[in-house]
Amino acid sequence: MPVRLDRADELLGPALIAAAAQGATPVMIDATLGLGGHAEHFLRSYPTLHLIGLDRDPDALSRASARLAEFSDRTTFVHTTYDGIAEALDEAGLNQTESVHAILFDLGVSSMQLDEADRGFAYSVDAPLDMRMNPTVGLTAADILNTYSHGDIARVLSTYGEERFAGRIASAVVRRRETTPFTTSAALVELLYASIPAATRRTGGHPAKRTFQALRVEVNGELDSLESAVPAGLDALAVGGRVVFMSYQSLEDRVVKKELAPRVKSRSPEGLPVELPGMGPEFRLLTKGAERASEDEIEENPRSAPVRLRAAERIARRSA
Repeated sequence: MPVRLDRADELLGPALIAAAAQGATPVMIDATLGLGGHAEHFLRSYPTLHLIGLDRDPDALSRASARLAEFSDRTTFVHTTYDGIAEALDEAGLNQTESVHAILFDLGVSSMQLDEADRGFAYSVDAPLDMRMNPTVGLTAADILNTYSHGDIARVLSTYGEERFAGRIASAVVRRRETTPFTTSAALVELLYASIPAATRRTGGHPAKRTFQALRVEVNGELDSLESAVPAGLDALAVGGRVVFMSYQSLEDRVVKKELAPRVKSRSPEGLPVELPGMGPEFRLLTKGAERASEDEIEENPRSAPVRLRAAERIARRSA
């Protein structure tokens, strides 16, 4: 079941209904299409909706296209990262600004990628250390472990995994690769168990979690893409349009929060009795902070447990 599907519909649906009521074709971007679970729901629920689905993984696009074949006249699929929104709108024949009524960002690794053992995303099974969301380009996780300097490995683990023992792990990686290069996840998990103190292993969750997250983020350039994608998505929304962000780690949520913050504030000087024309907030928040799933939602779909959800609505055009 797609993560937080009902809440996403509750937040995005009003914008799609309003667009249809005004005689427009509601346009929605699913910036992280995956297997198309969210997309299928919205296409079935909103019969005039045109959906633009983005994904960097060609296998995901192929599977989603097959799943959504009955909606082929109402879908546009684009092989791109989620910061390719402008190009995707061009491909769909739409303006890059204020032409979209709803956007969904379901960030992080997809269920398909987690479930396919040979992709190397999961630390619970031994698999090649790949971790590329687009398996046709770029460095693999093994490449990073085998070629990055001690300092760069420590930086990646500390910055993207918030790993307290980043330096210690980096030292162990460099020592091991001198005799045996990294190829599969089991060797890395074994090294992490040996590198992280027993007291931390007992209380800090799986010792591989933070390192695997950090490597995945580095391999796929996720935060760099997100820093470009959030403003592009917000700019694409028409007045009344809505966006939902579902983040699975604090680093993603910080990027979203940082970009939203100035857009929900007035730019009029403090103390004025009225809002200056064109200086009011562009957006209003639809959630109070980062919203977490309820216990019932988590019981129904455990993958919703780490999700931090933020949503906003465009209330004014952006002034020059």
